[in-house]
Amino acid sequence: MHEVSIANSILEAARTEAQARAGMRLTKISVRIGELAGIDPDALSFSFEALVKETDLEKCALEIEFLPQRHECADCGQRFVVADFETRCPKCGTAETTLISGNELEFAHLEMEET
Repeated sequence: MHEVSIANSILEAARTEAQARAGMRLTKISVRIGELAGIDPDALSFSFEALVKETDLEKCALEIEFLPQRHECADCGQRFVVADFETRCPKCGTAETTLISGNELEFAHLEMEET
């Protein structure tokens, strides 16, 4: 379950940001996870909750935005969400498409409040 180490890395990065802002306390951490990132959002949430339990971040919430796999057509420029592993362009039918999102793991934003 690599989600524990991912949750720990998220917490470390968020703590670093919060410590750079004296007098601020983290209240929410928002991340974006692409469907191709190989991360189970439920396992990540569970891991996060286990890691913050009985710490100064126990009241900090983790918000996960799950992003679908999206491609762009090289021929017509159409952008589309991939469904049922079909990566052909739905507009012109070509197979020449490129992944443009769906493999992310990134911070969306951090929310803090004054202590």
